[in-house]
Amino acid sequence: MAVIKTIELVGVSPTDWTDAANRALAEAAKTLRGIEAFEILDQTAVVRDNSVSEYQATVRIRFRLEDR
Repeated sequence: MAVIKTIELVGVSPTDWTDAANRALAEAAKTLRGIEAFEILDQTAVVRDNSVSEYQATVRIRFRLEDR
């Protein structure tokens, strides 16, 4: 029987939300096997001196647990 687990991460980027989401996925891929999909849940930004200084993407990553 297959079981799929999800985790939520916040990726951070100085350039844009796509890069922030990709950074979260890349970090998860360092320790997780079987990543099947991810969903962008939220996009936010940090503002400093009246301009965006940091883009943040909250993502839910879905991966399949391995059978033993």
